[in-house]
Amino acid sequence: MIPAAVAVTAVGTWLAFRTEPREKARLRPVANADRLTALPEYQAALRRHRRWLAVAAVAGGMLVVSAAAAAARPVELTTIRPEEHNRDIVLCLDASGSMSSADSAVVGVFAELAQQFDGERIGLTIFDSTAIQVFPLTDDYEYVQEQLELARGAFDGEPGSSGFLGGTWSGRGSSLIGDGLASCVQGFPDAGSRPDQPDQPDQGVPQRSRSVVLATDNFLSGDPIFTLEQAAALAQEKDVRVYALNPGDFDYGTDSGQPGAQLRAAAEATGGAYYSLDSPDAVAEIVSTVQQTEAAAMQGAPRAVVWDRPDLPLAVALMSGLVLAGASWRLRP
Repeated sequence: MIPAAVAVTAVGTWLAFRTEPREKARLRPVANADRLTALPEYQAALRRHRRWLAVAAVAGGMLVVSAAAAAARPVELTTIRPEEHNRDIVLCLDASGSMSSADSAVVGVFAELAQQFDGERIGLTIFDSTAIQVFPLTDDYEYVQEQLELARGAFDGEPGSSGFLGGTWSGRGSSLIGDGLASCVQGFPDAGSRPDQPDQPDQGVPQRSRSVVLATDNFLSGDPIFTLEQAAALAQEKDVRVYALNPGDFDYGTDSGQPGAQLRAAAEATGGAYYSLDSPDAVAEIVSTVQQTEAAAMQGAPRAVVWDRPDLPLAVALMSGLVLAGASWRLRP
């Protein structure tokens, strides 16, 4: 491109400064011209003419160089880390009576978030003495919002909504947290793995972030099949992070056997986190924190992005063209 630009410049310069044969024929010798060229006015006009010639030459050169640079398509290389929206979230709610206000706040927040989701899948499981999967992981956000609104009505005790929680108290005991969490973890599909190396993910199967939002006060009543520790171990095995929300954190001291301490240990063992709810109004802020944590964890691999950046050479070419036009006007015969 640059050799072509130089050739064009050379041809243009030759065409601009060559003398036509007809012009040569009109030239006539003048005697005693030195007396005319010695005049101060003539010398001043000659200096102005030479200055404008220099300006025109510089502008023309810059015009050619900048146009050639723009034609060469200058680029800018940057590196970005795109956020990936391939998350699976299971809401795992303790449906016992003491959890109603917290459960209502959780489903209310996610009903609003469902309108903004793009690529995420969400599921809902409720449990008391028995776990019930209300709906599996899905990205049908209209259906999700509808079901979460029904759930909020049931947790708020709206007339005629008690059937939504039906089946969760058909077993013995109450708040069987281990069984409930194990049922929620089992709601995730098996992750893709290589047949010859089960511990290595299959590169052909997209891996999705897995998290459980577990709302419970961890006040167990009955004999569960899974203890909370066993359910947490199952979550670790399936690469599921547990985020526990506890509206009844009334632990005394630092005894690890306290309900809150046990729930905290189980959640943190999975790589998740534990949140003590002082008020159901705090659910929105906690869920936002969880969402940001998940988004940070699921940032995509660095990706090189190439941008065309002809702005500067085109701007220089425009300015050079304007200057060249002005100089040419001043140099007209």
